[in-house]
Amino acid sequence: MGTAAVVVYGATGHTGRFVVAELQRRGFAVIVSGRDASRLEALAARVGDVEVRPASVDDAGALDRALAGAAAVVNCAGPFAVTAGPVVGAALRAGIPYLDVAAELEANVATFADHARAAAASGTPVVPAMAFFGGLGDLLVTAAMGDWTSAEVVHVAYGLNSWHPTSGTRAAGRVSHERRAGRRVRFTEGALRYHDDAVAEQDWLFPEPLGRRSVIAEFTMADAVTVPTHVAVPEVRTYMTVEAARDLAAEDTPAPEPADALGRSDQTFVVDAVVGSGGVERRATASGRDIYAVTAPLVVEALERVLSGRTRTSGVASAGAMFDAPDFLRALAPYVSVELPR
Repeated sequence: MGTAAVVVYGATGHTGRFVVAELQRRGFAVIVSGRDASRLEALAARVGDVEVRPASVDDAGALDRALAGAAAVVNCAGPFAVTAGPVVGAALRAGIPYLDVAAELEANVATFADHARAAAASGTPVVPAMAFFGGLGDLLVTAAMGDWTSAEVVHVAYGLNSWHPTSGTRAAGRVSHERRAGRRVRFTEGALRYHDDAVAEQDWLFPEPLGRRSVIAEFTMADAVTVPTHVAVPEVRTYMTVEAARDLAAEDTPAPEPADALGRSDQTFVVDAVVGSGGVERRATASGRDIYAVTAPLVVEALERVLSGRTRTSGVASAGAMFDAPDFLRALAPYVSVELPR
């Protein structure tokens, strides 16, 4: 696998730089791409031993040239409402796997809806939301399900001690807000539904050391899209600690700053997935540091498994459907500490 060249689209962004570093650490040849040639050249000068192939998402020919001869593409460029469709299309034309780190619900819905038929027909793996939001929660839910084929409800609670959003996160949020016309969204009665209900808070008892925290109820994340694609469940509810939600909402919250040798910030997280059926609950949890940095081992581990054939399906599929969830989660050490059902 060391000779496989992987295109990172959006390589100069905050998460993209972590993904490039993780690919290099694992021995992949890397092609950096995106719309800004000068920023790509500057990145190449800093990290070394990468090929630069600029391409804009509104130029299909340039995207095709950027992906030519590559083994796969990882899309890290938000807003994904703008980039996902064109880059998935280019990947399907090239016949290579596509993975992205999209947390935007509408973009993920579109990937499943618009590309499922072509990806299935060609047998090309397409894995959207292979990131902290979407991918990690989906893997935890799948591991918690175990031998269950359905559940009455899925809960995914995000315990963040803080949330210092990147400029990409803010841009994606603005796009989602505009597309929803300011409405909120929930997955209930088997479908995504938009609503204008007031924001509600409740308590969530996270595993130690986080403990009981106030959370925003129905702080709906990408899990509401990914989980129902392969789990028979009418209700998917996601939650966010109040302090993190306030950080995200505040316009003056600074972007994440490096706090260790790996460039990770001091933001810590616990993701608590609980599935329920017939009065029985099962739980799987993960904890770690820096929600953006941890996306890199998540998506690169997924990429390695796709390229080595360690997959459970093909076409467009979420992390939990594509991979052996418990095995995948255990492979994330030392980046993530995981507690799975026994």
